[in-house]
Amino acid sequence: MASASPLPNTGPVRFWDRLNIGTKRVIWAWAFLALPIIFYTGIRFYPTFQAFWLSLTNWDLLRPAKFIGLANYQKMFADPLFWKVFNNTFLYLLVGTPVSLVISFVIAFYLDRVRFLHGFIRALYFLPFLTTAAAMGWVWRWFYQPVPIGVINGLLSSLGIAQQPFLRSVDQALFAILVPAIWAGLGFQIIIFMAGLRAIPTTFYEAARIDGLGEWAILRKITLPLLKPTTIFLVVFSSIGFLRIFDQVFNMTTNDPGGPLNSTKPLVLMIYQTAFSSYQMGYAAAQTVVLFTILLIVSLLQLYLLREKK
Repeated sequence: MASASPLPNTGPVRFWDRLNIGTKRVIWAWAFLALPIIFYTGIRFYPTFQAFWLSLTNWDLLRPAKFIGLANYQKMFADPLFWKVFNNTFLYLLVGTPVSLVISFVIAFYLDRVRFLHGFIRALYFLPFLTTAAAMGWVWRWFYQPVPIGVINGLLSSLGIAQQPFLRSVDQALFAILVPAIWAGLGFQIIIFMAGLRAIPTTFYEAARIDGLGEWAILRKITLPLLKPTTIFLVVFSSIGFLRIFDQVFNMTTNDPGGPLNSTKPLVLMIYQTAFSSYQMGYAAAQTVVLFTILLIVSLLQLYLLREKK
């Protein structure tokens, strides 16, 4: 009787062949993600840590950075100009964010009900968001000029109202800059609010109307609660934008950036001037760290206050 033929010698089993399919998928996923993660670490995390280090040094680009500890922070917190700029920055945030969100929601709420030329009207609202901030700033600066150049003052004069100084007034300049800043961001916020409104199932509205709820009750009890995730996103996104406002201020007050008398200067503009006008890179880095901390705290606080309560 013939003996059975021996099994072919396949050699040692490779490590890869010993892994199950789930482990292989994880390895492949991390292999594809490795390059983006390395790239993101190089352009985000490393500059962030470098800014923290530079904030502890005295560096003017010409000589090597010299470690001075917390001297930059002591100088900054003792500087009245910093606290003026700090107040300006939060004024942009506290006025700009709620006003822009309320206006954009109202427009989105009623625009969602428009059927005639809906796409065209929506495009008109979104157009300012696509416009460069520099061009928009110069156009609005022209609007605010005195008669006979300024369109707004010309309109006020035709109505018998006294001309306003706008960008030349320490009381009006910041709010004059806020108007185009809010206007420029409305298009994006309207589109996001409309997407959120259309994501709400119509069955909720039908059931509410069957139960006899009015429009105001439906808005308060159905629309606004179901729009909470959209609202949270826009609150955080808008807050970051107003805390980092720069383009409108720089272009609309180009003769005296942040003026008059620093009444419109935000923290980002102060960082820019400290770094590229005074070449105090260490001091500018300390201001950047403060701005980063403010952005982080405001974002986390908003996410905490607006989180879903279970």
